[in-house]
Amino acid sequence: MNDWFTQAGHGVRFEWGPVGASLLAEEVACLVVVDVLSFTTSVTVAVESGTRVFPHRWRDETAAVFADHVGAALAVGRSAATEASPWSLSPAALRRAPATPRLVLPSPNGSTIAATADGCTVVAGCLRNATAVGRWVAGQGYGTVERPVVVIASGEHWPDGSLRPALEDLLGAGAVIAALRRYGRDRLAPEATAAAAAYEGVGDVAATVTN
Repeated sequence: MNDWFTQAGHGVRFEWGPVGASLLAEEVACLVVVDVLSFTTSVTVAVESGTRVFPHRWRDETAAVFADHVGAALAVGRSAATEASPWSLSPAALRRAPATPRLVLPSPNGSTIAATADGCTVVAGCLRNATAVGRWVAGQGYGTVERPVVVIASGEHWPDGSLRPALEDLLGAGAVIAALRRYGRDRLAPEATAAAAAYEGVGDVAATVTN
């Protein structure tokens, strides 16, 4: 692929969605997936309670088979959560649910990206852990031209399956990139610079995301 599309020569890169992730995962040492309103924020909540998370691409019968295979509880859709199966892709619901040692989180966006990014280290990033992610990624030596990192904003899908860029994921990705820059990673691709500027230009990120 043309170096212009892969943002070659830059230590910190930025791209959108599963297609961008699958292409750039082959070009980088580390991939940070950002799905603010669902998957990656749910991952941070689950991990804080000691849960090991397994991503899965599809929210269908294969998710239950996979959960049984890895010996994990299965997160269901937000409206399908019950007293017997209280885990869902809602971060708020996960905070209320009892801790489980292993949990499968299926989703068509962030989880798909995490499950299919072969060949590189995958990190879950969101607004609530952006500083920690930036510190960890830089501390592991990622984010240089020799060991680049790409931050992927998951986005949503239009009814026809095409990508719908999502503001909250742009801001979450920008927060991670801004943190990477604070930890000395300054070889940003233009796309990454623009994402960080979007985040830093918003006065009240929480109000912007929730309104």
